[in-house]
Amino acid sequence: MSKGKAFTIGFFVAGTVSAATALVVAPSSGRDLRSKVVEQGTELKTIVEDLIQDGIKLKDQIAKTSKEGVALINELTEEMKTSIEEWKEAVEPHQDNIYDYLEQIESSIQDLEEKLQNQKNEKS
Repeated sequence: MSKGKAFTIGFFVAGTVSAATALVVAPSSGRDLRSKVVEQGTELKTIVEDLIQDGIKLKDQIAKTSKEGVALINELTEEMKTSIEEWKEAVEPHQDNIYDYLEQIESSIQDLEEKLQNQKNEKS
């Protein structure tokens, strides 16, 4: 049984028991007692109706918040995809240049190594 149902059932049982107790122990006349019971019943009915309305409002708010959360997550996902695509497009042209520079540096290092080796051989 859910907590909400248990609470509601407990609320009604407690109200019934307290009304019965009030009938038995009350030192007032029957007419006064009946009017108090009716008044308490009306108050109880109002409280229950308020609880139901609050529960409905809470359920609606949770549903609305969930929908908004899903929409925000979808929007964020799309923005991230767009940002990644833009970044790829911005980096791709430079990627070839970086590879060319790395090849030039590697070639220069090889030339320097050959020259150093040649100088060593000439000194020996």
